[in-house]
Amino acid sequence: MVDKVSWARVVLAWADDRVVVLTLSGEGAPDLSVVDDLARLRLAVRRSGGRMCLEDVAPALSGLLDLAGLLREVSGEAEGGEDSLHLQEGVDPGDAAS
Repeated sequence: MVDKVSWARVVLAWADDRVVVLTLSGEGAPDLSVVDDLARLRLAVRRSGGRMCLEDVAPALSGLLDLAGLLREVSGEAEGGEDSLHLQEGVDPGDAAS
């Protein structure tokens, strides 16, 4: 039996102060299916008006995310004075970016 390994902490947050923190783990090293699942989760969260970032990312997962071009998207690094989760004050349902 292989022990579960923690790959990252997933933080989901919405403008109405709802926050969900999940531990992403599995047996052995992560693979590209984990990256695919994270990309789909990020898209679903964004469509619902929220934001997602990863914290304490294991080197193996970080490398896969970088290979897929998603590391910066989910790393939680702030850009242009935004907070690390890029939270919005409000979400306009008609906004194509949300």
